[in-house]
Amino acid sequence: MAVFNRVYCSSCRGNNNIYKDVREIACRQCGNHIKIRENDFYIEYYHAGKKYREQIGSSKSLAETVLQKRKVQMAEGKFLEKKKEAQIKFEAFADEYFELHCKVNNKKSFDTADKHNIKVLKAFFPGLYLHEITPHKVQTFKSERAKTFYTRQDGSTKTITPATVNRQLTCLKSIFNKAIAWGKFTGSNPVKGVKLFKENNARLRFLEKEEITKLLANCSPAIKPIVIVASNTGMRKGEIMGLKWRDLDFKRGIIHLYNTKNGEKREIPMNEPAIDTLIGVRKHPASEWVFVKENGEPYGDFKKSFFTACNKSGIKNFRFHDLRHTFASHLVMNGVDLNTVRELLGHKSLTMTLRYSHLSPNFKKQAVATLSKRIDTNTDTDGKPDVEAEVNKLLSSLNINELDKNAGVAQLVEQLICNQPVGGSRPLASLFLEKHWADTQVVNGDRLYNTIWRLRYPIETRPLEARPDGNRSFYL
Repeated sequence: MAVFNRVYCSSCRGNNNIYKDVREIACRQCGNHIKIRENDFYIEYYHAGKKYREQIGSSKSLAETVLQKRKVQMAEGKFLEKKKEAQIKFEAFADEYFELHCKVNNKKSFDTADKHNIKVLKAFFPGLYLHEITPHKVQTFKSERAKTFYTRQDGSTKTITPATVNRQLTCLKSIFNKAIAWGKFTGSNPVKGVKLFKENNARLRFLEKEEITKLLANCSPAIKPIVIVASNTGMRKGEIMGLKWRDLDFKRGIIHLYNTKNGEKREIPMNEPAIDTLIGVRKHPASEWVFVKENGEPYGDFKKSFFTACNKSGIKNFRFHDLRHTFASHLVMNGVDLNTVRELLGHKSLTMTLRYSHLSPNFKKQAVATLSKRIDTNTDTDGKPDVEAEVNKLLSSLNINELDKNAGVAQLVEQLICNQPVGGSRPLASLFLEKHWADTQVVNGDRLYNTIWRLRYPIETRPLEARPDGNRSFYL
């Protein structure tokens, strides 16, 4: 009977049982030097000619207590053999999960993301049974995976992103959920107690007009039409590559999308460049797809060709999906309201649209400069407090980066530049877009409204009243 500590080699992933109190050992399989930083104690004992091992945890004293309890149970004849878990290897069940679940339910991702994630998990847990994968091992996977490097197309190396690790942990959690549901595993899900990384996937990268021109000039003939369609429609890569000729309605100028990310049908209006490009694509007589190779098969991955075009154009840190950012950003900068952008992108919520519709730094500078030119004094010619001046004070107190985070402020700046009302969640257009102030100015309330009212109108402004239509308003 004994208590031992089990450590794993980071090189060969082999396990080493340590029965003595030591701080470092050599791996018994590959000879790699291992420093013991974490404990995973087991107890080992014999009963009726059989050897038993139980995993206890990180506390050695607890392991010794449990071992002593087993001795007492055997001496009193009260020892009950624990029910053995089904001896199912993780690798075998992961393959079964892929065939029965991923291929059936994840038709869009099973051959790419799911296949890759399962491959990574199988490589990290080789030879282990399902019941041998513990929360401690899952935490180890999370920690080591976050320190893993991969080589990018430009030859540079980068660590795996937190989002990638989270997707792999989610895949592992789903595997164990299915094992429990299918009666292959009776324990609790070992991923349940492991926290995911906090993700920050927001990207501000989009192309200016000059960069778009350079990129198109350096694209190969095969991918140039694809890039033009992407930058003029905001369609996802998968949606573009899945286009069929029957989906194009040139008479109405509409692209019909049936297989979208959220599963809902979407109609995309085509502008003149998109129509001209699609009409110019040569139709293959034996294929229903729009973008195909010479043999009529749809294009596979053209990431290398796109990366080459970006390099020739001097464009760094740019992905094909960022053409979608470019489409949304230029719509916003040309005065299109955010709800229309949301519909064009196929987002269900406005929150996601705000992530894609960023303003460029030059545009922000122009917005602030225009705002400052419009404000001369804090009082207008009639002696009334200047609402514009007070809003400018409010804006100047905000960090420029906050313009993207505050929908009301972002739309306000947008309205000033475009000089036309733009709908949204916090419209303040009536404060700025009227050339002559009317007796009544209506502001649909939020934080900005309340701040302006408290700052400048404690006495001069009449009490808030409710309009017949239910909107709140104040009177100057």
